[in-house]
Amino acid sequence: MNEGTHTLPTDETTAGSYFVSNYPPYSFWDSEQAAQAEAALDRLPRPGAPLGVYVHIPFCRKRCHFCYFKVYTDKDSGEIERYLDAVLRELTLYSERRFIGGRKPSFVYFGGGTPSYISTRQLGRLVDGMKRLLPWDEAEEVTFECEPGTITERKLEALRSIGVTRLSLGIENFDDQILEANGRAHGSREIDRSYQFARSIGFPQINIDLIAGMVGETEENWNECVRRTVHLAPDSVTIYQMEVPHNTTMSREMRILGQTVAPVADWPTKRRWVDYAFSELEKAGYSVTSAYTAVRDPGKTRFMYRDLLWTGADMAGLGVASFSHVNGTHFQNEHDWDRYIEKLERGELPIYRALTPNQEEIMIREFILQMKLGRVRRSYFQQKFGVDVRERFARSLQELEQQGFIKLDSESLRLSRDGLLQVDRLLHSFFLPQHRGARYS
Repeated sequence: MNEGTHTLPTDETTAGSYFVSNYPPYSFWDSEQAAQAEAALDRLPRPGAPLGVYVHIPFCRKRCHFCYFKVYTDKDSGEIERYLDAVLRELTLYSERRFIGGRKPSFVYFGGGTPSYISTRQLGRLVDGMKRLLPWDEAEEVTFECEPGTITERKLEALRSIGVTRLSLGIENFDDQILEANGRAHGSREIDRSYQFARSIGFPQINIDLIAGMVGETEENWNECVRRTVHLAPDSVTIYQMEVPHNTTMSREMRILGQTVAPVADWPTKRRWVDYAFSELEKAGYSVTSAYTAVRDPGKTRFMYRDLLWTGADMAGLGVASFSHVNGTHFQNEHDWDRYIEKLERGELPIYRALTPNQEEIMIREFILQMKLGRVRRSYFQQKFGVDVRERFARSLQELEQQGFIKLDSESLRLSRDGLLQVDRLLHSFFLPQHRGARYS
């Protein structure tokens, strides 16, 4: 978890969090409110609320220098088995609680870490156990994150057989020197091999992740990464702008050296590079569907995990440090390996901290997250919350409109391309006063 203050960035990239993933900020969650999570689990689900499951697989071959997730590079096979047993115990406990209410998951997401790090046998055992407890035969989307160097044809066949519909490849860059400089475990030769394997097996959706502004990246390199991405023609492309949260290897090295500016591209450069990528993808027939995503066929290609979470779906997060949202309460698991596993071995849920936002905070959360899609429908918030967001946020919207970041009409709020490229920076103007400038995590 990020430990820094969530502040508006200068043009230079400094250490700290930039990406807005939830609201209110995580620093307002605390262990004293964990009982609220237990209470939420014992209530029947809200009418019509979809259910999702997130599974955190925290194992990696190497830790990337920019990674801020809870990952481990030193666990042997026995420790991995113990962890997977704990995940199944956690799902067992959830399956017995009232919030399930007979629902089956609408989406399942395997994230990391590197989910493709575990063996085919371990994957099969985990999935078989999960499906016995909470079948996902009605899931519209099952996403699995992969690192190219951990993929084999046999493993991909196993993923397809268990129902994975969306395979997400963490490519990030196509250049060996840049991959190595940023601590990535895979090399460029593994990219084409893994992608072609995946294509031959016939996954309904293959997504490619790229990061703009990595250590050592140049204009020439970025343009080549975009060219190669267009050539591969994935179903969707996700592009992030490099940030350097406080709990990363890179930020620790900066503190040791007394550096305040990270050795990566500045924000205007990163925005310009993403704009170039989006423009080239649009020329190739893609549509930009969020601040980070371009898809080849919007009619067929959706991202249920994102879209349902951003409209208030329930999600049971399994694994160390995972996040959940149940019946309006947000909570996070223990982020310490031993405490997470030991609690489950005692038959306890490993809840660490929680927060139950009020109705206004829930409305703001959905508003700022949906802003990332580039368009917010006024009718959605009027019908769900009884709020006209154009009136509720009139001052902030007027300022953004005057700056050319947003366009307003009778039906919706639309971000310009310039606004979309820096939407995370703009969202803070919609925070309640007590949350502005607060530590994000």
